[in-house]
Amino acid sequence: MTTRVVAIAVLCTLATAFSAQADTVRKDGIQVHFDAALTPKALPRSATAPIHVGFSAKLTSTDGAPPPQLRSVAIAMNRNGRLDPSGLPVCQFKQIQPTTTSDALAACGRSVVGEGRFSAKILIPDQATFPSAGKILAFNGSYKGHPAVLAHVYGTEPVPTSFTLPFLIGRTKGTFGTVLRASLAAATGNSGYVTGLSMRLGAVFTAHGQRRSYLSASCPAPEGFPAAVFPLARGSFSFRGAPTLTSTLTRNCAVRE
Repeated sequence: MTTRVVAIAVLCTLATAFSAQADTVRKDGIQVHFDAALTPKALPRSATAPIHVGFSAKLTSTDGAPPPQLRSVAIAMNRNGRLDPSGLPVCQFKQIQPTTTSDALAACGRSVVGEGRFSAKILIPDQATFPSAGKILAFNGSYKGHPAVLAHVYGTEPVPTSFTLPFLIGRTKGTFGTVLRASLAAATGNSGYVTGLSMRLGAVFTAHGQRRSYLSASCPAPEGFPAAVFPLARGSFSFRGAPTLTSTLTRNCAVRE
């Protein structure tokens, strides 16, 4: 039996989500503003402790025109972080696609591992684009037999809209460990382009009488040093008919004795 003991924290909206440490990458007229944050920053040196990790991306063009359509996203996290869904109920894609936020919570509330925001602009022939935005609920889930974070998006403007982005959970070598990959082609089709995406992941829960954390990490400071600077996250953004833009963000942590 699984019981949640710590509530999920809400990620701030896209308008205020970017810190002074956000990175901007540009290529062929495309701009991606990428940000990431780790909380808490004080962590054990050798053991692991529960954490939350937040990601934000804002997508624009350098000339003010609509950017190319975002087709895929990959977010890699430092190998000192661990994603472990053991003990959490698994939400199935068909349980929350399509549905409202309240219905998604009713179906998979015990699988929630994060929240965020999604924004886009819809293209209409011979008319100005109009904005669309929605709240994201992130669920520990499965998609076509693969472990995934199911990002359920629901918005009411300009009309009620629901879709789910499966972020498949995988591994990568080197500095980074866990990687989340999502394809947006099915969600956006050919009538709109993504302008922003933010999500904060992390949950502490009990399963079978044991306290567990969905995300945990240590501070990779060498012995004798009270802090460390390390690459926290790498974001890769692939666009239709355009190059892939990649950003790596460096953050710091302090050793908690």
